[in-house]
Amino acid sequence: MKRFRLDWLVLPALGFGAVIAFWYFSSATWAKELPNPTKTWLASRDYVLKPFEKRGEMDQGILRFTWYSLVLVTKGYLLALVLGTPLGFFLGLSKTFTKTFDPIIQILRPVSPLAWLPLGIILFMGAGKSASELGALFTIAVCAMWPTVLNTAVGVRAVPQDYLNVARVLKLSRAKTLWKVLIPATLPYMFTGFRLSLGIAWLVIVAAEMLTGRPGIGGFLWQEYNALVYEHIILCILTIGIVGFVLDRLMSLIELRFKTA
Repeated sequence: MKRFRLDWLVLPALGFGAVIAFWYFSSATWAKELPNPTKTWLASRDYVLKPFEKRGEMDQGILRFTWYSLVLVTKGYLLALVLGTPLGFFLGLSKTFTKTFDPIIQILRPVSPLAWLPLGIILFMGAGKSASELGALFTIAVCAMWPTVLNTAVGVRAVPQDYLNVARVLKLSRAKTLWKVLIPATLPYMFTGFRLSLGIAWLVIVAAEMLTGRPGIGGFLWQEYNALVYEHIILCILTIGIVGFVLDRLMSLIELRFKTA
């Protein structure tokens, strides 16, 4: 019990205390424009204590902004998985497919979301008011799918040949081989890709909302940056970090549930 308290309570508390102390020190010495924790809380407490209040389009509680962002991220992330998982299986199963498309993937993979978003808006310009949302979904999906693609492909290639030989001996169809052999054996690799993709999707939403001006945590951050309200910028940064941490923990629990099922 004492060990648990040390690992999960005392040490994290010391870490947070050190960061807050450094924050106070920085704002009092060499970064005087940086608001200290007390000033940040006083300027941001209405957004925190009234998290779902809506006072205007870009003046809402922090959890309401977060909810808008999470809805968009969920849609784009699911689209990334729908596109990325089959593509990863094709890359893992077919050397011809890999030789044909791997160079294209390696060229597209490093492209910044700031470059994809304008293209997405152009592609869906005919959708009218929905163009910015569809462009954001396109950007999230394209940027977030690559870890799923690559990890799934690695997982498929790592399936022992003995598994496939047994499937041939049992005369399993391709569909049964996929569902009974390949997917279970590849699942740990797939979940690694899913977790990385989720983190990227959450990162991309900030850039997407900043460029499109959509209400959300990224749009609010961009508005407060233009208004030079540094306290609210820090609030957005902390919110983005906390939500990202929670999302990763949730994905870890889902992965654990599948492993123990």
